[in-house]
Amino acid sequence: MNGYNFKNNINNDTEYQKRGLMRRIIYALSIFFIVFSAINVMAYFIQKNSNAAVSKKEEIGNAKKIVNDISKNNKKIYKSISNLSPKGNYIVIDTAKNILYLKNGDRVLHQAVVSTGSGRFLIDPNKKERKWVFDSPRGEFKVKSKIVEPVWVKPDWAFIEEGTDVPKNYNDRIEEGVLGDYALGIGNGYFIHGTLYTRLLGKPVTHGCIRVGDNDLKIIYKSAKIGTKVYIF
Repeated sequence: MNGYNFKNNINNDTEYQKRGLMRRIIYALSIFFIVFSAINVMAYFIQKNSNAAVSKKEEIGNAKKIVNDISKNNKKIYKSISNLSPKGNYIVIDTAKNILYLKNGDRVLHQAVVSTGSGRFLIDPNKKERKWVFDSPRGEFKVKSKIVEPVWVKPDWAFIEEGTDVPKNYNDRIEEGVLGDYALGIGNGYFIHGTLYTRLLGKPVTHGCIRVGDNDLKIIYKSAKIGTKVYIF
């Protein structure tokens, strides 16, 4: 009985040792795989961070390049605009708001309420093909003439509008005292001039010319020269 038990114990001890060895081997392998996995994970993140750092550096470099390119282009555009900008004083007329600006560069030297074209139509009752649109011109112009105490040479449409016969004698077309003390001619029969109808300033009521109050007109006349740019929009 005792011998049997001893042999049994030996077998049990051997089996126990085998199992212990297996457990140690499994444990060691587990530790190895854990360490191996940890090393791989660390290597991955180190590589990722390295790539991220390089990528971030490239992004910063690209961003700086873009900013520099934009800055260069802006300088070129500004230079082009500066070359196109009028030198000295110039006049800007806003027909929607009926406001005239006397400017120099970006500075507004003087501002005046004016009257611009009404946009009305007129048809000659005797010649239907003759018609007029009483609108102020739009675009870039320049002062072509400066007149003190201008007189109005009435065109055909002025008589047709009044319902009177168009005179054959030139002198019958001349009317004094209706254009104010000064007039600036900008071409094609259009003028910046004074008005008797100051109560209508600020409204689109003219036949195309720009009407200005006496005090404002005096300032504009003195500030403008032959060749001064006039922009109407």
